[in-house]
Amino acid sequence: MKILVTGAKGFVGKNLVAALENIRTGKDKTRPNLTIAEVYAYDIDNTVEQLSAYAKDADFVFHLAGVNRPKTQEEFMQGNFGFTSVLLDKLKENGNKCPVMISSSLQATLIGRYAEGEYGKSKKAGEELMFAYGEENGVDVYVYRFPNLFGKWCRPNYNSAVATFCNNKACDLPIQVNNRDTQLELLYIDDLIDEMFDCLEGKPHRCDYDGLTPVEKEGGRYCFAPVTHEVTLGEIVDLLDEFSAQRQTPFVPVIPKGSFAKKLYSTYLSYLPKEKIATPLKMNVDDRGSFTELLKSASCGQVSINISKPGITKGQHWHHTKWEYFIVVSGKGLIQLRKIGTDEVLDFEVSGDKIEAVRMLPGYTHNIINLSDTDNLVTVMWANEDFDPSHPDTFFEKV
Repeated sequence: MKILVTGAKGFVGKNLVAALENIRTGKDKTRPNLTIAEVYAYDIDNTVEQLSAYAKDADFVFHLAGVNRPKTQEEFMQGNFGFTSVLLDKLKENGNKCPVMISSSLQATLIGRYAEGEYGKSKKAGEELMFAYGEENGVDVYVYRFPNLFGKWCRPNYNSAVATFCNNKACDLPIQVNNRDTQLELLYIDDLIDEMFDCLEGKPHRCDYDGLTPVEKEGGRYCFAPVTHEVTLGEIVDLLDEFSAQRQTPFVPVIPKGSFAKKLYSTYLSYLPKEKIATPLKMNVDDRGSFTELLKSASCGQVSINISKPGITKGQHWHHTKWEYFIVVSGKGLIQLRKIGTDEVLDFEVSGDKIEAVRMLPGYTHNIINLSDTDNLVTVMWANEDFDPSHPDTFFEKV
């Protein structure tokens, strides 16, 4: 299959082309039914001759090109309706009846605050042109009205408040919010790309519209991405404040799978400047080696790295409730556990040559011994809870 993407250098186009190329080159195997032979990336710096050649050869068209920040209002219609006409003419000239997807906007509903907008009118005109083209030529067309989009590579200070907020917070620039209660419907770029691949495979989510709300309907006139998030500006800013504060510590934010917070955090990270990508950690160093807390989580404990010098024994303590995993990744050592009140010692020889996780059990005193005379012993340690110095639950006792 050969794919034409117009607007390939825009936010959505760039993400889509990268995802298509991953499938074409075999790096992404999550769509086993898709075989992509070529991706034609078309943008404003390409020629009409190239567009004609791509339109002749394509098996599917993602039409993402458009104008949203013109110098004059007339450019809305020229860019959003006019170029769509050019594209469809090229397909007709070449007798190509491949399916075409077009990106529109909720503003094309021309409802409420969108009623008189020239941008919405131009998008609506492009929609109707596409529907007419499909009916007159027997072509499958897929019209998507995008809500507010966010994700990596989105241009700040352009047409996305989330991109602007993420960029400003990452770069220590001020964020201006006039009304914290303003609510946005947000569509994450990866969720949109998933839907576009569904469309490419002939299984788009169909809908009709009840005002601004897509209502899923088999055989509906429009298409939509089903996973979106209703979030206020205040909630976005509060999350970004939390992310920014945690970046200076070993703490990681609470980011449940599929949550808006998880997607916003990934977006925020993509705007970090070079000087903020690396965060120094506090190494606790003594004559035995070092101990460094790597990551902490309020709900999932903490991960640390422990380095023991040759011949050194560390630990020699036990916990009432806390449990841990010791994972030796370099060197050779001995982990010992003994249940409090008994004499039986459980020995576990460990090595970076055969990585395994050894549990430190509640009620068992334990240690770790570097058996080497020359090499350091490097151990990754996970504890089920963050260390609380006011309630350490750690009691010295030799194994």
